[in-house]
Amino acid sequence: MSVRVEVWGDYACYSRPEMKAERVSYDCMTPSAARGILEAVYWHPGLTWRIDRIYVLSPIQFTNIRRNEVKSKISARNVQAVMNRGAGMLYIATSDDIQQRASMVLKDVHYIIEAHFEMTDQANASDNPGKFQDIIKRRLKRGQCYHTPYLGCREFPARFRLYEGEEILTAYPDSDRELGYMLYDLDYRDPENIQPMFFRATLEKGVLDVRDCEVVR
Repeated sequence: MSVRVEVWGDYACYSRPEMKAERVSYDCMTPSAARGILEAVYWHPGLTWRIDRIYVLSPIQFTNIRRNEVKSKISARNVQAVMNRGAGMLYIATSDDIQQRASMVLKDVHYIIEAHFEMTDQANASDNPGKFQDIIKRRLKRGQCYHTPYLGCREFPARFRLYEGEEILTAYPDSDRELGYMLYDLDYRDPENIQPMFFRATLEKGVLDVRDCEVVR
């Protein structure tokens, strides 16, 4: 069962993991970010989303912004110590830990996500693909979601709707673009050792096709 979802927004940032202090976005949406948007619309333990294609409808444009972030995080060791003592302070004072960082982000983004779902062993006896398909399309038409989907970072919300058109006009109908290695997703099979997965991305005539890509760890 497949579905096409149109998403767009003012800004997006799909952070490259090789960039440490400063955030730099990939040229287009990653498959894991697309999956996150679909799961925000409809998540169920009885299904898992598989991304097929991502269509880039607007020209790729970068812009630089500066944002205030915190430079530290609450450590698990401190949390455990406070729990054992039954007293203590667990917070981050932004006035002390604030740090301004530059980010290279995308602007005026517009995509169509083409994906399908597969049933899992967590599905109930009453669950079936037709039922899930009806629920998903109904939620997309009504604009329903469990939480606001976002374009890479939570401060960049995504607007979305069900795409019911036949033809898709991309921003690059006559050219191909090599994007290098891109994050495909994270392998959560071992919670103690979560592994990132990458693939060599090519934008062919404005379409990122990930159906038969070679994934490396």
